[in-house]
Amino acid sequence: MFLLFGTKLGETLLVVVSFICERCGTRAPQRVFKRSTKVTLFFIPLFSLSSSYFVECSNCAAATALTREQATHGVEWAARERQAG
Repeated sequence: MFLLFGTKLGETLLVVVSFICERCGTRAPQRVFKRSTKVTLFFIPLFSLSSSYFVECSNCAAATALTREQATHGVEWAARERQAG
């Protein structure tokens, strides 16, 4: 008998917000992502080992790390903007 286990890296797009990029200085859509590493058994994800968040500029493709709180704030802000507009 043998077991197939390993890890899988996945990215999830959380929200797209528009603000000025730190690197290129252009107001452009910024994509907020969550990156997770999951333990797999027979290619089935079991649980998450680690998570990180980052924002990527659609103009210059610069990626900047975010804290969990910053990513959550961005998602909440975008939801409020959609309801208001």
